[in-house]
Amino acid sequence: MGLTRTFLPQRPRFPMRLEQVQAFLAISQTGSFQKAARQCHVTQSTISRQIQSLEEELGLPLFHRTHQAKLTLAGDIFLPHARRICQEWQTASQEIRTLLSGQQPELCIAAIHSICAFHLPPVLQKFCQEFPEVQLRVTSLGSDRALKVLKDGLVDLAIVMNNRLLTTSPEMVVDVLYEEPIQVLMSANHPLAHHQQVPWEEIMQAPQVVFKDGYGMQRLLQEQFQRQGLKLNAALELNTLDAFRGVVRQGELIALLPQGAIADVHLDSTLAVRSTAPPTLTREVILVTTLDRLKIPPIKRFRDLVHQALTPPNPH
Repeated sequence: MGLTRTFLPQRPRFPMRLEQVQAFLAISQTGSFQKAARQCHVTQSTISRQIQSLEEELGLPLFHRTHQAKLTLAGDIFLPHARRICQEWQTASQEIRTLLSGQQPELCIAAIHSICAFHLPPVLQKFCQEFPEVQLRVTSLGSDRALKVLKDGLVDLAIVMNNRLLTTSPEMVVDVLYEEPIQVLMSANHPLAHHQQVPWEEIMQAPQVVFKDGYGMQRLLQEQFQRQGLKLNAALELNTLDAFRGVVRQGELIALLPQGAIADVHLDSTLAVRSTAPPTLTREVILVTTLDRLKIPPIKRFRDLVHQALTPPNPH
């Protein structure tokens, strides 16, 4: 003879809500559903429904329903947990309010080398004057690396060369700041210095200093050479602008660099800058952050300051 099992339908479970926990604490403090309702600014029937739902969720009654609401054994066990839940909520709420009021402890920026060297200093000075209590942390990184640390939440904002493969996430906000041509940096006595516009065929033959893998400039150059069916003659990889200049100054190597990174080369008589022959190669510099970060006053203000400093005025 077989045994027949009876399966009772499972009672639907509803997630515990903060107002239920607050109602529980109010009753435990006042000993009265009526007084707790006044304290919570709700009706007594609302308080009763909240506690009933909480008891159903926990599976045991929390109060003895007598002339005075007293905690049951389950209520005694739940009480310290309820206090911690509400305390954690209050702490979290206060920290969020502090953040929204502009009292952010630090602001982390990642930017490409040329931005850090030439464009950011006045922006940083202005920001520090307006937000002296915010600790600014600026890291110079290649574009692709900067976008990765932004995506990982390690920085609040990145100023980089555009890479649409890394900036298409729906939560990202992308501002185009400006576009600039790529030029040829060489020593003043380099054979290519006699050109006003250096032909790509001669650029191809000259050994070059390039940025390391993971930098947007190397990717841009590789794509350009592939489009023209040329081979990039990369003799040396570096990652700082000063190192580029020091190596190029020796006379043999050239470097393809954005105009903004070599804007002050005219002050150095040992170096020369030339344009490339068509097709002209350009790079797009962008500011990237996330939608949620733009709700934080210091981040929003830093973005505005960058636009004021780096975005060309609209001629129209």
